[in-house]
Amino acid sequence: MTIWWLLYLALGAFSGFFAGLLGIGGGSVMVPLLVMLFTAEGIGGGDVMHMALGTSMAAILFTSLASVRAHHRHGAVEWRIVLHITPGILLGTLLGASLASRVSSIGLAILFTVFISYVAVQMIAGFKPKPGRAMPGAWGTAGVGVGIGAFSCLVAIGGGALSVPFMLWCNVRAQNAIGTSSAIGFPIALGGAAGYIVNGWNVGTLPPYSLGFVYLPAVAGMVVASVLTAPLGATLTHRLPVKRLRQIFAAVLLLLALSMLRKLLPV
Repeated sequence: MTIWWLLYLALGAFSGFFAGLLGIGGGSVMVPLLVMLFTAEGIGGGDVMHMALGTSMAAILFTSLASVRAHHRHGAVEWRIVLHITPGILLGTLLGASLASRVSSIGLAILFTVFISYVAVQMIAGFKPKPGRAMPGAWGTAGVGVGIGAFSCLVAIGGGALSVPFMLWCNVRAQNAIGTSSAIGFPIALGGAAGYIVNGWNVGTLPPYSLGFVYLPAVAGMVVASVLTAPLGATLTHRLPVKRLRQIFAAVLLLLALSMLRKLLPV
């Protein structure tokens, strides 16, 4: 068991750092690596993808808290946007978790890989939506939140890959968009984790120490490390060449997603 704890700690440190640095949900790294770890550990079976998604959402709860504190200290969180988008986020994540419970692990893995490929290409190309409008009102922002929350829950990301481009399009400054996406990540993770717990509650094939589709030992190991590295990443957002790091990170994400899909697809 010791080796698995060490691997969960390493995964938490890595994903937490890049979640804070780039405003990208740690689930983009956690999910493929958790699938590989769970498979090697012999747990999850046909629900391994659901377990990876639920466990990632639970871990993001704590990562987002640590990250948003650092961004808040730099004045980079637009709390008005967070307030307006949160009701829609919570509704969307519950809908997304319910839908995920009805899709096979392979189906979820394909969706995850397609989405990560799209995100990776955008990051490598350095694509940023041009500011074209102002932020919508409270109802409009909440409506956008439903979509962001639902899709984020299906692929277990903190929403940064969706919320950051949306805010940039709405004339929010880049560093503020990243900081605000970290705060938005908390209601996404809260609703998503709750949804995966409820929808996995009566599944009888899950391993001990599972809470629905959330595997508690993995959450504990990842959280211990990520709450330390997420603030470091958030602080370095203002000092490091983030553009180059995003491109390298995107290539890593793409390789991880493809490796995960190859492992889950029948030979």
